[in-house]
Amino acid sequence: MILKLFRSRPRDDAAASLFERVNAAARAPQLYRDGWIVDTVEGRFESLTLHAVLLLRRLRGLPEPAPDLAQEFVDRLFLEIERAFREIGIGDLAVPKRMKAYAKAFYGRAASYDEALAEEDDTALRAAVERNIGVTGGDAQVELAAYIRAADKHLAGFDFDALLASASLFPEPGVIPR
Repeated sequence: MILKLFRSRPRDDAAASLFERVNAAARAPQLYRDGWIVDTVEGRFESLTLHAVLLLRRLRGLPEPAPDLAQEFVDRLFLEIERAFREIGIGDLAVPKRMKAYAKAFYGRAASYDEALAEEDDTALRAAVERNIGVTGGDAQVELAAYIRAADKHLAGFDFDALLASASLFPEPGVIPR
């Protein structure tokens, strides 16, 4: 009987699974190798944020229980960020302050990407990439903006069940349909 208290709920499992797939996409070597994102703690946060925002945009567009799963996903995301801080040696007293700063950054970037993706052309999206990720001009900025747009369109093709079942939620960064 007491073991029931320690079992996870199905939505917790779904949120954890979504986080693992988002995290895997955010760590795709192509993102870092081609100069799209700098391979630092901050760069990895930017990549994770970008991919999480894209998934959350899709979940917001789906009917129940997607909004509940979106909240579970965000909770899981920040739990994992906090865990990563502790693993890299950030002290217990500094973690809450750092988490507050990262949460503010996350929601700011979410709004920035939402606004940019609502536009028809990529001007605002390229500006968001420059501001958030630090990719200035050139092919890398254009290619990263194209990847973001393609990933957003790719996710739009998933219904709730397909999101939960798909092994990969994002297109490969190097294979972007134009």
